[in-house]
Amino acid sequence: MSRYTGPTWKISRRLGYSISETGVELKKRPYAPGQHGQRRSKVSDYGTQLHEKQKVRFTYGVSEKQFRKTFNEAAKIKGKHGENFLRLLEARLDNVVYRLGLAKTRAQARQLVNHGHMLVDGKKVDIPSYRLVPGQHITLREKSKALKVVQEALEGQYASVEYVSFDKDNGKGTFVRYPERNEFLQEINEQLIVEFYNR
Repeated sequence: MSRYTGPTWKISRRLGYSISETGVELKKRPYAPGQHGQRRSKVSDYGTQLHEKQKVRFTYGVSEKQFRKTFNEAAKIKGKHGENFLRLLEARLDNVVYRLGLAKTRAQARQLVNHGHMLVDGKKVDIPSYRLVPGQHITLREKSKALKVVQEALEGQYASVEYVSFDKDNGKGTFVRYPERNEFLQEINEQLIVEFYNR
């Protein structure tokens, strides 16, 4: 299954979870879309696990194939499988661009990377799934610093977190460290995702 490019608010309402992490999708209508959206139905254990997986997959905007590949890579790292998995997703270049506040959404951050606007340690990287390691520096190409979408995002500072830092004066961001589990996606129960794939 390829990456989802449809309406994200509909997905947020279906899952009962804000995949933009702002909560705006659920303010007006906090129930599933469609004619029967307000009907409550009992969800099985499988359904609960699937929902949790879909929440994370749609939050990061990755395909099922990429998602499963990252999950398998996390199994080879020492520590808790679920936490390692989420940390690997958080270390993606498009996500870090979003966390630095250079884009309003992860989809916008993905587009900035795809179009070659970002440099990692001075070299152009146009692969959104590129995985950063702590200490790497992310900057905008000189030509891209005046982009309207970037300026608007920086004014809003949409997703500032402690494990990344951004120097506005020279336009340089740094992936300082891997995040602690309590610093991101606190509503997600990653153990359900592990159970889903290990069932």
